[in-house]
Amino acid sequence: MTEAATSPTLAPEPTASHTSQQSPEPADENLWLEDIHGEDAMNWVREHNERTDATLVNPAYKALEARVLEVLDSKDRIPMVSKRGDWYYNFWRDETNPRGLWRRTSWESYLSDTPVWDVLLDVDALCVAEDEQWLWAGASFLRPAPGEEYRNAMVALSPDGGDAVAYREFDLATRTFVAGGFELPAAKTRLSWVDADTLYVGTDTGEGSMTTSSYPSAARVLRRGDSLAQLAAKEPLFSVPLDHLSGGVSHSSTPGFERDLAYDVLDFYNSRSYLRVGDDWVHIDVPDDMNVSLHHEWLLLRPRTDWNVSGAENGTVYGAGTLLAIELDAFMAGSRSLTTIFAPSASVSLQSWSWTRDFLLLNLLSDVSSKILVLDPAANWAATELDACPPLHSVDAFAVDDEDPDAGNDYWLVASGYLTPTTVLRGSLTPGGTPGAAATVVREAPSFFPAENYRVEQHFATSADGTRVPYFQVGPQDLKLDGANPTLLGGYGGFEVSRTPSYSGAVGRTWLERGGVYVVANIRGGGEYGPSWHTAALQENRYRAYEDFAAVARDLSARGVAAPAHLGCAGGSNGGLLVGNMLTQYPELFGAISCGVPLLDMRRYTKLSAGASWIAEYGDPDVPEQWEFIKTFSPYHLLRSGVHYPATFIWTATSDDRVGPVQARKMAARMESIGIPVWFHEALEGGHAGAGNNEQAARLHTASHEFLWRALTGGL
Repeated sequence: MTEAATSPTLAPEPTASHTSQQSPEPADENLWLEDIHGEDAMNWVREHNERTDATLVNPAYKALEARVLEVLDSKDRIPMVSKRGDWYYNFWRDETNPRGLWRRTSWESYLSDTPVWDVLLDVDALCVAEDEQWLWAGASFLRPAPGEEYRNAMVALSPDGGDAVAYREFDLATRTFVAGGFELPAAKTRLSWVDADTLYVGTDTGEGSMTTSSYPSAARVLRRGDSLAQLAAKEPLFSVPLDHLSGGVSHSSTPGFERDLAYDVLDFYNSRSYLRVGDDWVHIDVPDDMNVSLHHEWLLLRPRTDWNVSGAENGTVYGAGTLLAIELDAFMAGSRSLTTIFAPSASVSLQSWSWTRDFLLLNLLSDVSSKILVLDPAANWAATELDACPPLHSVDAFAVDDEDPDAGNDYWLVASGYLTPTTVLRGSLTPGGTPGAAATVVREAPSFFPAENYRVEQHFATSADGTRVPYFQVGPQDLKLDGANPTLLGGYGGFEVSRTPSYSGAVGRTWLERGGVYVVANIRGGGEYGPSWHTAALQENRYRAYEDFAAVARDLSARGVAAPAHLGCAGGSNGGLLVGNMLTQYPELFGAISCGVPLLDMRRYTKLSAGASWIAEYGDPDVPEQWEFIKTFSPYHLLRSGVHYPATFIWTATSDDRVGPVQARKMAARMESIGIPVWFHEALEGGHAGAGNNEQAARLHTASHEFLWRALTGGL
């Protein structure tokens, strides 16, 4: 149960770099579509949904969608669990429970073929009882006193699948919401338990309580019995300027290491952490772009850019992506005797870490294949590699429960590959620096397509500036390199997100079994080679991500996998911006494009939904010199009449309060206005994922793949 200075899960800010002179906005004939729930806009949405359905849906499509839903609803899926006390908790959706069950079981029961689940909350039944369309959004537990069992939790429920959630206090013993307990209305709330009668809360309490990026700007103390109005009237415990991304306070109740940590998130990649000392907040004095993590007595630091600790000309410099360790008390007292416990190389990067009771687990990527190290702080951070990672697979290791007196050194392994269904294993580390016995299999997911018919390969394309860009290719064993294979190329390339191998029964059924080739590109902007791989494609260098993706497309054609007429690409969110730029800048390389929940209007993105959150990634279009480079990757403004564009499917969700639906709407409308054929679909709930249940998820997945398949095989 590690503390970490919060880097937001998703988003940055309008920095203070605004100038008084703003760049003028280009004419926009589709501003009326920005009225998300407006009658005219929604009529436009329904008309386009009906038009797409009329073209797309037929008996063959319905049969394919049913096969995808069969995968998503399968009773044989692995019920992934998290341990709290003696119980293993899981959230489960299937055909009978489309909105899901929050439940728990014992370890002995979980190991059996038919676990007995103690159902805590039936979300479908709750929806019926309250006549609301709730969607599960997680739970935050109060740590119990030593020797007692977990009992209190704050349950998060979304009214529409968006990021705004309502919180209610839940009693795990009685399996009911607490009458008169803590309750907060839907907002982008951040909270932390302090004790049974106290929470630290950042939420929407009216004007000035939320940042420009739509996240809490302050944390206040909510005591049992306080109303929202009483909370709003209190002085903040900690606050940040409204043009920062967010601010808040978290409490650690780890016995012996109780403390409060405040965080000021300036933007997506820069934040400041503060320890509470008496009534004061004391800055943990590191550069703003440092990843800061606290665990027990340890402070771990991971710089995103090279760090000269002393600032002197001959000072010690730690490279970007290095992991450093020091005792927290020593650091706060002024010591800078840091220990390098991991140093990246050109091919190996650190992705994440997790503490067991006595060890630190490092999850690495070596040319986008997993590698796991076990570090022993008691032995001067001696490292041992776990023999658990086959090539071209993704394997993540993390602690089961570092505070369990009997199993504090146990760890989970979750392994997956493009042709390898997910497997969950459990192992134990032995004090003295050895990994102990090999981890044993706990659960294996079923196979949903005949993996033996296919093979996984890794290739490298050469980008415009000479950079080698890796990509995975999954295709038939007897793949003919004649350029005629329907091929789906996916990518993301942003926010330091790594695209690693993972099994998808749905992809197997909707693409591979039909004879297609599935490709994933590891382009710059992602995190596959650490923070430097990401920063190489930030802001004015954004074009490098698009050059990388285009290089992979050309390599697929040059190798005979797929000529442009048979090559499609798909991406969502930032990946939607990626494929939007393939549409407008590289239309000759593709035969079809599927663009989901996308950013596309980069002139107004900061004014739409949580768009101001991403200025650190893309730049600020209101600053004239920044608009000069942003407009070069704004698909909405790059569309031109008279250009032959590939067939395009744009999909989004009304309830997406992160990217929002309006950019997708406006792009489709502008394409239609200049005579470019486009398919459009907008889910009416489901948030940024575009799906609030398995049925909706099956619909969107199948629609995207069916569209691409028809476009690439002449059936559109």
